[in-house]
Amino acid sequence: MLPEHNFAYISNLLERVELCGGDVLSEPEVALRYVYFPITGVICKLNYTENGAFSELGLIGNEGMLGIGLYMGVETMPHQSVVVIPGYAYRLRRSRFEEEINRIGGLHSGALHGILLRYTQTLMTYMAQIAACSRHHSIEQQLCRWLLMILDRQSASEIAITQQSIATMLGVRREGITEAAGKLQQAGLIRYYRGHISVLERAGLEAQSCECYQVIKTEFDRLLAMRAYPSPFSKPITAITTNGYVKDTRRRFAFG
Repeated sequence: MLPEHNFAYISNLLERVELCGGDVLSEPEVALRYVYFPITGVICKLNYTENGAFSELGLIGNEGMLGIGLYMGVETMPHQSVVVIPGYAYRLRRSRFEEEINRIGGLHSGALHGILLRYTQTLMTYMAQIAACSRHHSIEQQLCRWLLMILDRQSASEIAITQQSIATMLGVRREGITEAAGKLQQAGLIRYYRGHISVLERAGLEAQSCECYQVIKTEFDRLLAMRAYPSPFSKPITAITTNGYVKDTRRRFAFG
């Protein structure tokens, strides 16, 4: 969404990294070292309680970035960020990101300023909607909403994730996910086996989901599809310098 000349400059600062399932990219109250732009992987922001229970705050895929707090003037956050769908991302060192938001309009009017503000608004809508979703809608509806949001952030219809991991993120018992997934499989909407879920009929999932999915999707489409400039990702990126994956030693999160 950046103008071509802005993107050409910042792309030379990016490092390509592999995202493995369970990688912990940020810890509560620990300053970020990098911001991440997922391309094929998906990151989940997780909140947790003193008794060890977790719940999803939001998903970050190829529509967004991890580290928006730095733009808001905050170095740490009270939640954890974990890779839930493996893939790859580009990362930018925190100091360089802060330089960039000042250099090309982060604290003034400018292209990056507008993009970051719109993305922040989508995250606010997302978090508010899933808070209502977890309180008022059935586990089956929540599962449909979650699967659809993962599909929007990856190109394949098969999702490599366990039912226990989904239960952890939604903050429900594994038995509830097993029952809900069983109903969806009986309806011919998905097929699941150990560690994998294949979506067979997306339209059916949309029909079974609550309104939360469409509310969130509409906000993302409204604010992040407003592209005043040609997207650099619409063609091969040759400016990004990488010799394969950058080794990145991180903590791993054990779901369940």
